[in-house]
Amino acid sequence: MVKRNTCVFISGKGTNLKNLILKSRDYNFPINIKLVVCNNKKAEGIKLAKINSIPLLLVNTNKRNFENLIIKFLKKYKISFICLAGYMKIISKNFLKNFRKDIINIHPSLLPKFKGLNTFKRVLKNNEKKTGCTVHFVNEKLDGGKIIVRKSFSINKKDTELLIKNKTQKLEYIAFPEAIVKIFRNY
Repeated sequence: MVKRNTCVFISGKGTNLKNLILKSRDYNFPINIKLVVCNNKKAEGIKLAKINSIPLLLVNTNKRNFENLIIKFLKKYKISFICLAGYMKIISKNFLKNFRKDIINIHPSLLPKFKGLNTFKRVLKNNEKKTGCTVHFVNEKLDGGKIIVRKSFSINKKDTELLIKNKTQKLEYIAFPEAIVKIFRNY
């Protein structure tokens, strides 16, 4: 199997990055993580890249040409697939136009509901009966790309934001790899 050179974009703890690194070690899993891009110099996920000897690009998203730097590194490492795993920066139309390959994102709600930030708080405030996560292709619209995989669970009356977050993350560790396999089964 020819694995796709993949870059994972992160901003925080990197729990989905860790899961994808573990999955990518499986011979039959369709990606090799060749680069990690991070926009937060205090992100815990940076340690995962270092421990696993994966090249890391730390970008300052306040600089005007930071996306050009990312594109340069994507070309250097022959990246043909990007996974956004808790990357807290919107991908610009210009970046999408220049990369022209598949980019997927994992979002902690059942899209199209609760796009954007503060999802768990909004789910509780709206008295939702169920929630979960969605893996989707990235396009010009915030959390608006074609859905690949969606996983859900029922909300218990005693659930707090933290409990919902923890339950959602457990589903993300199943949904993200499943979506990747589904995408490459169709190639």
